[in-house]
Amino acid sequence: MRALSLALTLAVAWGSGRETSADAAEPDIPAGYRLLYSQDFEKEAAVADFEFTDPAKWRLAEKNGSHVLEFVGTGKYKPKVRSPNIIALLSDQVFGDFVLEAELLQTGREYGHRDMCLFFGFTDPSKFYYGHIASKADDHAHNIFIVNDAPRTKIATKTTEGIKWGDDQWHKVRLVRKIADGTVEVFFDDMTQPLMVAEDRTFGLGYIGFGSFDDAGMIDNIRIWGPEVSTKQSGFFEKKEPPAGE
Repeated sequence: MRALSLALTLAVAWGSGRETSADAAEPDIPAGYRLLYSQDFEKEAAVADFEFTDPAKWRLAEKNGSHVLEFVGTGKYKPKVRSPNIIALLSDQVFGDFVLEAELLQTGREYGHRDMCLFFGFTDPSKFYYGHIASKADDHAHNIFIVNDAPRTKIATKTTEGIKWGDDQWHKVRLVRKIADGTVEVFFDDMTQPLMVAEDRTFGLGYIGFGSFDDAGMIDNIRIWGPEVSTKQSGFFEKKEPPAGE
């Protein structure tokens, strides 16, 4: 098992041996929060936790001796309104207030909209939020977006000019959401200063997911903390069955 400790610095990501670009200690998890979900993808049955916009485009892969969840581009899914095409949704838990952490590796080509996404407050395939982390910011990239029966709209009150995914480089991300005041913060490598900030109260409880608008990448070491979680099957997308015997 990999050692997971909040006392680790960001120079080494959670005992995996992956180097990151930041060296500040990560902040504490809020009082009253507990670990609600954890996934390192070391068992093939891990795919059963998710449903996918196109299961054929997702797989468990091996990277540097560790197993990860990988997506390899767009597939047959076409959203009703302009929004991301590639989604893996945790399919049986809805979250309110939470702290999400994960490791992301972008494997696509470099261009302005080279991205990966964090989905949250997901209540319907046309009603959700997502953090879009991309190489360059514009009206359609590198922002926090809302999809509400209409093409995605940026809502961040703070963002940056973009990030550097690098070549074969893992990055640690954190997303913090509080429903009561509508605040959302997205962190990237540096867990002391948010990359993006938004405030919106349109959606409450919802599902959490990972993916991209139309690129490729890998996800590992997901952890979600919060005061509580509700069990509820979504059934929005398709399941990917694990191998027999898992």
